[in-house]
Amino acid sequence: MRKTGFLLPVFAIIAAAALSSVFVVDEREKALVLRFGEIVQVRTDPGLGFKLPLIDEVVRFEDRILSLETDLIEVTPADDRRLEIDAFVLYRIDDIVQYRQAVGSGGPARAANDLSGILESQIRAVLGSQGVTSNTILSPERSALMDQIRVRSDARANALGLEVVDVRLRQTNLPEQNFDATLQRMIAEREREATDERARGREAAQRVTALADRTFEEIISEARRDARIIEGEADAERNKIFAEAYSKDAEFFEFYRSLAAYEEALKGSNSQMVMSPDSEFFNYLRSDQGSRSEEGERN
Repeated sequence: MRKTGFLLPVFAIIAAAALSSVFVVDEREKALVLRFGEIVQVRTDPGLGFKLPLIDEVVRFEDRILSLETDLIEVTPADDRRLEIDAFVLYRIDDIVQYRQAVGSGGPARAANDLSGILESQIRAVLGSQGVTSNTILSPERSALMDQIRVRSDARANALGLEVVDVRLRQTNLPEQNFDATLQRMIAEREREATDERARGREAAQRVTALADRTFEEIISEARRDARIIEGEADAERNKIFAEAYSKDAEFFEFYRSLAAYEEALKGSNSQMVMSPDSEFFNYLRSDQGSRSEEGERN
């Protein structure tokens, strides 16, 4: 009995030592095994691990994506219009050895503080660079700016053993004291742009009107030229017809010409003419023989 009573504490100590030498790393974390502050094991895969009881220490790190929100950051773009911006960053611990060496015992709090400083400096550097205006920051080009901030922040966060997964700019506001002045400047810029657009519109209208007037004159000139040509051709054709008609029957042609003269002279309801009765104008009215009898008398 004495022997059994002596062995039970020994077995208990051995069991406790065996249990304390085993640790578990799940899929959401990574772990380092430290011995007197020195790294002796790196566990990045989930599963069971072993350590020296009472000597080794297991330090666990998140393997999930973490988030960090920044305070309001005041930036001054190229157009000197100050903006207040807040952002958030998604990141993960990529190299736990580098992370441990960089932050030491400060842990997540120190890592978040260092990463916040990196993010703030890169936001100021990118948004305050040449060619980036407040309109650019508020336009669809904002996505390209956020990508630049992420790449630059990730390059500097590697020294902390961190990987920057994404950076997002959330609110972009004007400081209260600059709001009215900025608003008036924006209104003045829009009015200037509107004036320029109206001036360009008037200039374009004048060009269109001048072109239309020139085209109109060209069309009218061509139409008048064609009309004169057609009129000349018609006169020539008429004279040709008259000449042919005269050559076929000269007396009938004379008769026709006299009737046309009568019609033209006696137009209207109250036409009066004073002429000698024996005027040749009335040859075809005095006799049914007309000018033929006159010719006979003359012969």
